[in-house]
Order: sequence, then C-alpha cells, then structure tokens
Amino acid sequence: MTTEQAAVSVRPRRAVWMCAALALLLIGVFTTVAVLLRQSDTGVIFQTADQVAMIGIGVLLAGLTMLFAVPKATADAEGISVRNVWGTRRFSWGEVLSVSFPDGASFARLELPEDEYYSVLAVQAVDRERAVAAVRALRKLHRQYHQD
Repeated sequence: MTTEQAAVSVRPRRAVWMCAALALLLIGVFTTVAVLLRQSDTGVIFQTADQVAMIGIGVLLAGLTMLFAVPKATADAEGISVRNVWGTRRFSWGEVLSVSFPDGASFARLELPEDEYYSVLAVQAVDRERAVAAVRALRKLHRQYHQD
C-alpha cells in the first residue's frame, strides 16, 4: 500500500452546518437589534456608530462561531496532524499509544504516554457513522505504522 493510498482526512460534518446556522442567526439578530435601536423609546440616543458597532459585534461573534467548523485530522504513514480550533499539532505514530473514543465522549482522542491525551475535534459523536468510520480508519493506520 502506498503512502497516498493510506492517507485519511477527516472533517466534522454536522458541526459545520450547526456553526453556519448559528453564525447566520447571530448576524441576523444583531442586525435586527441595530436597526431597531433608533426606533426604541428608551430615553437613550443611539447614533449610526452604535448601529454599526452592534452589527460589527454580530459579525465578530459569527466569525468566532465558525472557528468550531475548522477542525481537521489528516493521517498518513508518518503520523497524524490534528487541527483543532486554535492550532495544529503533528504526532508521529510512535508518539500515539492508541486512537480512542471513550463512552459518552463528544470527540475522539489520541492516547499519549504518561496518561496524556489529545482531543481530535474533527471526529465528533454527532457525526455518528462517519465518526465510527473515521476512528476505524485511524486505528487501522495506527496499527499498520506504529512502532513499539
């Protein structure tokens, strides 16, 4: 089997849809509030800058929400790269003791030496069969390339 054939790439599916829907909802709510600010009779005078700021906050929160759609795991003969929300980390198969998905967990994880683990946010329980297939593929690569 060649290295290219052994490559596995995993991304969450349902999380992307949920994040996109939430981001659109946030933008919609903050835009609606911004438009209604000037029409409210609260005794406070809202300016155009306040409306723009309110929409800006909505866009910022939507962007932060979309960060949860970027996780990705890519594995090959050399090891596995895990991109979670804030960064990417690369592990060789020699560093990984196992690929697990504990009962009740939301994400798969890489079991590391000294009782450490690293969450793989790209493999999520909400993706059901896709998550099972991803864990099986990652375990297969781990078994194939892990040196004891």
